[in-house]
Amino acid sequence: MIYLLDTADVESIKRCNEFYPIEGVTTNPSIIAKEKKDFWELVEEIRNIIGNDKMFHIQTRAEKAEDIIKEAMLLIGRLGGEIYIKIPICEEGLKATMQLNQMGIKVTMTAIFTPAQALLAARAGASFVAPYVNRLDNILGDGVDVVAQIVEEFKKHDIQTKVLAASFKNAEQVHKCALAGCHSATITEGTLKNLVSYPMTDSAIKGFDKDWKKVYGDKIILDL
Repeated sequence: MIYLLDTADVESIKRCNEFYPIEGVTTNPSIIAKEKKDFWELVEEIRNIIGNDKMFHIQTRAEKAEDIIKEAMLLIGRLGGEIYIKIPICEEGLKATMQLNQMGIKVTMTAIFTPAQALLAARAGASFVAPYVNRLDNILGDGVDVVAQIVEEFKKHDIQTKVLAASFKNAEQVHKCALAGCHSATITEGTLKNLVSYPMTDSAIKGFDKDWKKVYGDKIILDL
């Protein structure tokens, strides 16, 4: 499973791009608006941080298919690089996705809550489908199970579309999605840190440090 960072916070993106093996960044209108910055300055800064080779999933705002396509072309022209146009699943979104697919433009279909929606998005030509895990859990659904069903359905029908699980509350949900065969997950910096941290790991590192200092003090190998 590959990891993407779900934020438009440029400082968080800088840190995670430096310290974690992320494959790119995902955003949506709510995430963008949270930063309260000029739209183009913000998204161009994000592209500059991650470079052209990492994925940038960025969502359109238009409602009609023809306008969604125009926005997609504008975003591609301004940002370049490895870009995926995010489109919420709906009739106009499916129409736009089919046309963009014919143009060779990669689409991530978002706001997925059912396997049926995911299959329609895949058949329309989406490169990724993004099911919302924790939002399903919040309405007494089972987000991880929905992800697992989508993964299995894609295997059964030999569909190449990838599953990009989104909307996580904790690291356990991410781990369970990985066990279910999910191809990718987009998560916050906090969740990334929780995937790394573990009490016994922290204890082991402290033990290494304590034992070393008894003999060599504060020196590191480079000092010896």
